[in-house]
Amino acid sequence: MITSRRDGEVARVVIDRPEKRNSMTRRMWCDLGDAVEEASASGARVLVISGRGEHFCAGADIGEFAGGRGEDYDRDNRRAEEAIASFPGPAVAAIAGSCVGGGVSIAIACDVRIAASDARFGVTPAMLGIVYPSNALERLVGVVGASAAKRLMFTAAIVDCDEALRIGLVDQVVEPGALEEAVDGFVGGMLGWSALTHEATKAMIGEASRDGPVSKATRPAWEALPADSGEAAEGVAAFGERRAPAFPWRRVRPCRPRSPRGCPRRRRSPRRA
Repeated sequence: MITSRRDGEVARVVIDRPEKRNSMTRRMWCDLGDAVEEASASGARVLVISGRGEHFCAGADIGEFAGGRGEDYDRDNRRAEEAIASFPGPAVAAIAGSCVGGGVSIAIACDVRIAASDARFGVTPAMLGIVYPSNALERLVGVVGASAAKRLMFTAAIVDCDEALRIGLVDQVVEPGALEEAVDGFVGGMLGWSALTHEATKAMIGEASRDGPVSKATRPAWEALPADSGEAAEGVAAFGERRAPAFPWRRVRPCRPRSPRGCPRRRRSPRRA
């Protein structure tokens, strides 16, 4: 199952199937998409995704593939990953233990990946004779580059944290007992700064990485906001007065989305993390 809770301005989503190393069923992909979309609609500034117990996510539950994945499975898988990637603010993956296959695709949909030194990574569709989803493959190339992505895919190798850090698959490695503290410290450090800066930066870097230069339509939409919102005035005043800024800008909350047709609905009162 997928559990979620709000911790102030932080939405925490947990992959919660520790008896199966948090491997993902189709229902869990649906619930993950729902949980992240609800976090976005709630106005949360930061998203943190982790796994219950000793592992982040060991990938898809292969038992569901006996009759083939099917279009419904692929749709729900893609929707969940794109919901993470399109979360407006920073999304952070807290990775311990196994991070394999679909676990990697969840992690690289996040903006920052912090891993415990016991984490292990692999992209293993070649073991099963399946094709990795194109959106996840594009994202993997964007994170580690074409050569490293090919090597991971061709060999189906499981790599350790040192190798993952070397190729850029993770951004920070900490001792296993320090993972939660490291993630909380990183998130807490962001919350004191401008949500507008974070969201504008994420949007424009996303566009630049996909399309090259940030478009002429995008630049004015973001660049006028610091002055219009009072964000820049507060930042400059706080700097001059040597105090912590109280940035006023917050994202306008969108309407809460609905699950697509055919996606099993989440229970109304899921067990909280």
